[in-house]
Amino acid sequence: MISKQRSYVEQENRGILYLVPTPIGNLEDITFRALRILKESSVIAAEDTRNTRKLCHYYDIHTPLMSYHEHNKEASGRQIIERLKQGEQVALVSDAGMPTISDPGYELVRAAVAEKIPVVPLPGANAALTALIASGLPTQPFYFLGF
Repeated sequence: MISKQRSYVEQENRGILYLVPTPIGNLEDITFRALRILKESSVIAAEDTRNTRKLCHYYDIHTPLMSYHEHNKEASGRQIIERLKQGEQVALVSDAGMPTISDPGYELVRAAVAEKIPVVPLPGANAALTALIASGLPTQPFYFLGF
């Protein structure tokens, strides 16, 4: 069972949409919590299941994968929302880094919020912030306008 998130009120018979960041370039750049959520979720919704399958194989994760990307987001998104409404836990991942940043994941989050389904973001890999802190540039103010 996934450990209880305490920053929201749990809703009976509702699943949780976890936003799970994945490594950018080095498979070891992932948190213990992210690995646990990936292992314990009912399904992993992945932008590219081929990339996510490599990560899962590396960490011996056997959670079923389903695709959620720009070209199938409407149909796949409806399926994911239905699973969440039935109480399943869904982990959303992108190809690399933080889900919803320059990928269609934000639309799934919007749909989950509209259905009052809890959305739990996990901290982790983020290309923009990683590049910023290594640049030597001042970090305040910082604006990200997308890719």
